[in-house]
Amino acid sequence: MKILNKYIFKQVFIGFVLVSSSLLAMLWLTQSLRFVEMVTRQGLPVYLFAEMTSLLMPRIFNVLSPIAAFVSVLFVYNRLIVDRELAAMQSAGISPWQCAQGAFWLGVILTLFNIYVMNWGIPNAERNFRELEWQVKNNLNQMMFREGEFTALRNGITVFIDKHENDGSISGIFVSDESKPNVKVTLTAEKGRLIETEEGPRILFINGVRQEVNKETFKFNTLVFSRYSADFNNVDSSRKKDASVREKNFWELIHSSEDEGLSPQDVRKNIVEGHRRILAPIYNLIFALLACVGLLVSLFNRRGQVKIIAVEVMLMTLISGGELAVTNLAGRSLYWLPVLYLNCFIPLLVCLYLLWFYNPFYFHRHYRKGLVNHEG
Repeated sequence: MKILNKYIFKQVFIGFVLVSSSLLAMLWLTQSLRFVEMVTRQGLPVYLFAEMTSLLMPRIFNVLSPIAAFVSVLFVYNRLIVDRELAAMQSAGISPWQCAQGAFWLGVILTLFNIYVMNWGIPNAERNFRELEWQVKNNLNQMMFREGEFTALRNGITVFIDKHENDGSISGIFVSDESKPNVKVTLTAEKGRLIETEEGPRILFINGVRQEVNKETFKFNTLVFSRYSADFNNVDSSRKKDASVREKNFWELIHSSEDEGLSPQDVRKNIVEGHRRILAPIYNLIFALLACVGLLVSLFNRRGQVKIIAVEVMLMTLISGGELAVTNLAGRSLYWLPVLYLNCFIPLLVCLYLLWFYNPFYFHRHYRKGLVNHEG
């Protein structure tokens, strides 16, 4: 029996790896498109691009894992039926529960792994991603300013740099500053250097001209300088904003009511997310069992198992849709939280009951016997 369980588990695990890898690759490609502009226009290094997109993978894997488990288990057990392997197992007296051991252990392993991903992997990845995104958007360096291109900053400043020198300095600088509504400032300099300070990024201009025009009075001022320093104030002041829901750990989410800085709506969303950290990983086990329970407890049909597979896919869709719907409702009222647990544990208990206690051959034999007695 152990050899049989290892054989089925190996098949479903390989199927899960192939399905999840394919889905992750497709979703990684779609998610990474929003970072392509940073590579093509801002000169983001490839290693930073790979690091930022890889930090999105825990969140995506958590969503795809139950679906990949369902697809792999459904495919493997349907193939066992088509190849008559499952019929041979049942003829040898192996119960549906024993045949489902491979899917069961795959679901258990994925459940435990997703508990780790949701409670440690995703929060750490979200924090690292936000910090890295802030550095990319706010650091003034060669990555932000490219040679021979105009770079528009978020506060109405446009910068043009002719060339980056080998010693780290820059030459041929042009700056148009319209951060103040009534004043327009233009700076040109032969050379300069990018400087990072605690107050924000600055540029040290060497040998240049500063021209200022007041748009209301049309007063024009000119300043010729040998050295001049300008503060761009391009740093996002929200760097230390409150952590998002995905960045918080389980304890912070459950005790969100103690945080006076959160609104009642945010408190409800945090509490619901805390409960989802417990329930969402269990759907890996539910979908793994759901994919095989119909094929194991139903009688063999030479025409195929299309109807049973269609019913299982529909049930999986209903359970997933129910989880999303109840989560949204619980975010508005915590009275819906028990329904969130029922949506998770009722399908699990039904699958375990059918696999453990339901005997399709016994039911079919007694059903036909009762039908014959009734006709007699």
